[in-house]
Amino acid sequence: QVQLVESGGGLVQAGGSLRLSCVASGRTPFSSVALGWFRQAPGKDREFAAAITWTGSNTYYTDSVKGRFTISRDNAKNTVYLQMNDMTPEDTAVYYCAATQFYSGSAYAGQYEYWGQGTQVTVSS
Repeated sequence: QVQLVESGGGLVQAGGSLRLSCVASGRTPFSSVALGWFRQAPGKDREFAAAITWTGSNTYYTDSVKGRFTISRDNAKNTVYLQMNDMTPEDTAVYYCAATQFYSGSAYAGQYEYWGQGTQVTVSS
């Protein structure tokens, strides 16, 4: 079992930055789960944003965030981060942290067993 709690969302102007954090807890060791960030804009399906492998040695991004977003993890703090730079109104969404024990670096929401409650990110133009 893994519980995930996101924080760091808010309102930012276009071109600005935010850093999301997701703290994990539970019986499953943090180092044994791979993690991802997904987002869901109003009226749209949930979409993949970024993923990081168990060790953090590999990261994956959807094309629209490459070069602007960075996913990282601190296994000592049971935390995964999403640094978002040069943000645009198209980044406005609820951002969800997700964890999986079985897949590493996956972009498919269905392959993640555990989800946080989400944090709202709004980018104004």
